[in-house]
Amino acid sequence: MLNNITDCEGGEGGTNSQGDGNPKESSPFINSSSSDVEKSQQYDGKNMALFEEEMDTSPMVSSLLSSLANYSNLTQGSKEHEEAENNEEARKKTVQAPRMGTVMGVYLPCLQNILGVILFLRMTWLVGVGGVLGTFIIVFMCCSTTMLTAISMSAIATNGVVPAGGSYYMISRSLGPEFGGAVGICFYLGTTFAGAMYILGCIEILLIYIVPQAAIFQIEGLEGPEAEAGMLNNMRVYGTIVLSFMALVVFVGVKYVNKLALVFLACVILSILAVYAGVIKTAFDPPDFPICMLGNRTLLSKGLDICAKTIERGNATVTTKLWKLFCDSEFLNATCDEYFTNNNLTQVQGIPGVTSGILAENLFGFYMEKNDILEKRGVPAVADPDVPPTNSNRYVLADITSFFTLLVGIYFPSVTGIMAGSNRSGDLQDAQKSIPIGTILAISTTSMIYMSSVILFGACVDGVVLRDKFGEGVNGNLVIGTLAWPSPWVIVFGSFFSTCGAGLQSLTGAPRLLQAIARDGIIPFLRVFGHGKANGEPTWALLLTASICEIGIIIASLDAVAPILSMFFLMCYMFVNLACALQTLLRTPNWRPRFKFYHWALSFLGMSLCLSLMFICSWYYAIVAMGIAGCIYKYIEFCGAEKEWGDGIRGISLSAARYALMRLEEGPPHTKNWRPQIMVLVGLDAEQNVEQPRLLSLTNQLKAGKGLTIVGACVEGTYLNNHAQAQKGEQALRKLMETEKVKGFSQVVISSRLRDATSHLIQAGGLGGLRHNTVLVSFPKNWKQAEDNQRLRNFIEVVRETTTASLALIVPKNISAYPSNGERFTEGHIDVWWIVHDGGMLMLLPFLLRQHKVWRKCKMRIFTVAQMDDNSIQMKKDVMTFLYHLRLDAEVEVVEMNDSDITAYTYEKTLVMEQRSQILKEMHLTKNEREREIQSITDVSRGSIRRKNPSNLHPQKSITEEPAGGSVEEKSEEEVQLIQGKNATPTPTSPTSPASLSVGAMTPGEEMQMTWSDETEKGNNPSVVHPETARDIFNMKPEWENLNQSNVRRMHHAQKLNEVIVKKSQEAKLVLLNMPGPPKNRTGEENYMEFLEVLTEGLNRVLLVRGGGREVITIYS
Repeated sequence: MLNNITDCEGGEGGTNSQGDGNPKESSPFINSSSSDVEKSQQYDGKNMALFEEEMDTSPMVSSLLSSLANYSNLTQGSKEHEEAENNEEARKKTVQAPRMGTVMGVYLPCLQNILGVILFLRMTWLVGVGGVLGTFIIVFMCCSTTMLTAISMSAIATNGVVPAGGSYYMISRSLGPEFGGAVGICFYLGTTFAGAMYILGCIEILLIYIVPQAAIFQIEGLEGPEAEAGMLNNMRVYGTIVLSFMALVVFVGVKYVNKLALVFLACVILSILAVYAGVIKTAFDPPDFPICMLGNRTLLSKGLDICAKTIERGNATVTTKLWKLFCDSEFLNATCDEYFTNNNLTQVQGIPGVTSGILAENLFGFYMEKNDILEKRGVPAVADPDVPPTNSNRYVLADITSFFTLLVGIYFPSVTGIMAGSNRSGDLQDAQKSIPIGTILAISTTSMIYMSSVILFGACVDGVVLRDKFGEGVNGNLVIGTLAWPSPWVIVFGSFFSTCGAGLQSLTGAPRLLQAIARDGIIPFLRVFGHGKANGEPTWALLLTASICEIGIIIASLDAVAPILSMFFLMCYMFVNLACALQTLLRTPNWRPRFKFYHWALSFLGMSLCLSLMFICSWYYAIVAMGIAGCIYKYIEFCGAEKEWGDGIRGISLSAARYALMRLEEGPPHTKNWRPQIMVLVGLDAEQNVEQPRLLSLTNQLKAGKGLTIVGACVEGTYLNNHAQAQKGEQALRKLMETEKVKGFSQVVISSRLRDATSHLIQAGGLGGLRHNTVLVSFPKNWKQAEDNQRLRNFIEVVRETTTASLALIVPKNISAYPSNGERFTEGHIDVWWIVHDGGMLMLLPFLLRQHKVWRKCKMRIFTVAQMDDNSIQMKKDVMTFLYHLRLDAEVEVVEMNDSDITAYTYEKTLVMEQRSQILKEMHLTKNEREREIQSITDVSRGSIRRKNPSNLHPQKSITEEPAGGSVEEKSEEEVQLIQGKNATPTPTSPTSPASLSVGAMTPGEEMQMTWSDETEKGNNPSVVHPETARDIFNMKPEWENLNQSNVRRMHHAQKLNEVIVKKSQEAKLVLLNMPGPPKNRTGEENYMEFLEVLTEGLNRVLLVRGGGREVITIYS
């Protein structure tokens, strides 16, 4: 066997063999073809003869394993870009997969991304304002959130191969394209604003701590808002310059960013080590950083020569520069500020050391309003609380109003960056092993650094120095730098380079993330950003990223930008936790992570923490971020490309559907919950296109009930031979449903007989409790024609089956005249002829139709029929009361139908109907039987006409003398002539049709109906008979002796009812009628259709309705 596998991999049966490299056959079945000999030779000696026919669809295991072993997935990023620039032939060669381990591939990148600007520029201020306890809670909460997210992310990342794309790929494939796109955009925006934050941090370090004189807008001598505005303008100008430079670097060559990445990381690590070294040094040799205090207020160190009001110089007392700041002259008798006069100057050691016990003083928070003066706790001061402070520009002031939630928003960006490892998943040697270990180790390391720094800063540095955000009281030094050893410049330059590096990393990563989203094609308007340079560099995405980043630069405040990106990152982390929790709870068979230390409760806790932190940071930013994500979600849902990624949301839908179906099985729905669940039966033509598209328009107009819709069609044949036709028909159904905006399911059934296929649809449609309760089928159009006789019988069988299955039935007649969804009726009526009670379907359907914009302007009228013994006045009151309780608005009219004698027209109509039925019936007999049967009918008719008027009989050729090739239609026409008299002229079946019709243009069935006289035509009413004609007609009575009296009565009722309906509702936009039941025996099917035809003739749009045997509308709440 080993030899066989070796042969297979090395020879023709390898990865390039047929079955792997060639396209798959369209048919899933074993087909014999001309290549049988080739196949037998190809797999000869490989013990595969039994399966050689299936190799096109099922490759050999060895081929599969070979292709999997050679799997490689590279990011189109820095490595390829670097090789493409260094080697012109790189594009022609296969780029070897880079091999990066846990430390270089995950741990160090995460470390570099997590540690950054907030640690160096804001951590001391956070400890000073929030207190050690408050800040520790913030750090612990944020680090716990990222740790829980990392656990969830590790589970997802180890559940199969994660291609490049990182968090976006994981979320989109776990939660579906809608959530994936929304969260991917949020993560992209977060990364982009992170770049803006790093650039602002870089400029802040440059302009405040390195070269303050480089400021374009000088703030020397400015106070309050003017100084603040000048500083922000400097940030904007320099930020834009630095952003442009960084974008240019990324555009020119990512290789420079990658080569400098380790340098930037070294700067971060060295800076942190310098801080720890400085903390250790303070235990035995604290640095000398005195702070000048006036009473309990901190003075600006700029412009001070000595912390004293006066000094002794020789034998004279001389005032200092400080005196001149608070007094109106340099003389001792000058008028000075009251607070300056009443309080003494003291010097406080800014860094008393870790053993000084300052921790107790810094334990609790000290929140301040904007422009409050920094004050030291526990130091006495003389001040009048009613007098506002003067000379406030001489003190260190709070630049913003601080509160707990603000601190959370500012701090959280310092724990982001945990996705750096998963974003490099394509570059890792073993991503499933490296991502969990490296990410969790990096978060553990950084969490220890942050938590220890909170305690150490509180234990080493005085509170007024900690709250001094820009080091204005310590000679403009970076506060964390004052603690560092051997020099503050280590921290200044280290933090400067680390922020530069982090900004470059953000500008490198964000465009690639956007490019991945664009190339997925789920957000149509972003597709342009999927393109780039020849080597794949995302040029357009970089341009958009720089533009969005400029928005953050224009904001210009690090403290204002930080909460914005906190929102986007928190939302991303929240959905990572949600994805893991969902997959765990759904127990999807494919959910088999290698990382085992996860639980749905941990993921749920992480998700809750993320959501809580969003609203803690900034409730309005949270709402905006969720609004952006919601808009993107709905946009993808409505306009985006449909993707099937096996995501968890589909799993939720499946579980929810299963649960709901099981609940529905518990019992039938209450009348209040009844809604039409419609099975629409449509026909397909030879090209598998829908024959009656307006049926779906009507379905859409009936869907105010929001019920189930199944559009079914039938294909005649066998499943094996006609499967392709059925698929084509189903595609046509779906396309038409999409055009008509019908939300539901399509189903095409194949059977050897169309009748059986329709029966299968009615019986088996739906699932469990979610089944159709109403069938919508079009009235057969040309049922009188011989070739459509089978369609007629199918229709009547549908009526019988729906009655047996207790399903409601809706039959629109003349469906092509129904309005499309784009039409609007500005006026008109929907008339309901309530003849028998059907459970309320006649009342419910007009109400549903009037919810649609097509029928909204139509008014509803209800007609009910009163017999001779009914009290029509009381009947109308009862109907109005019933409608009032049903909360339906409609006009009510009671129509009285008087008993009348059955007219000659009715007898004649019945006679013709029965003769037609007999002829149609005989079409299914053999030729000889058919000739004998028609001859007997001819003899009966000829005999009755002779008895009426022998002289009117034209000589007719016998049926038996017809040529052998004579058609059935010709024989039918001769029979028509046999039953017509000398003066008989055709009478149209509808009063609205023309009086003179060409006999040759009519179908045989139509000709058979035209059996009335000129006198009848004159009155335009077939039932009104003149006395002379009546006497003549009743002489024909022997002809009616054999008529079925039940049929005569039905015809009479249909004709009388039609007269009333046409009189009242001929101008109505739609007429709804009770549909009579089908005959119990099958001998009178054509008669039944004739009754329906007579009942509805002269009406444009008719909806025949049969109830399902249960109440569907109720007066109760």
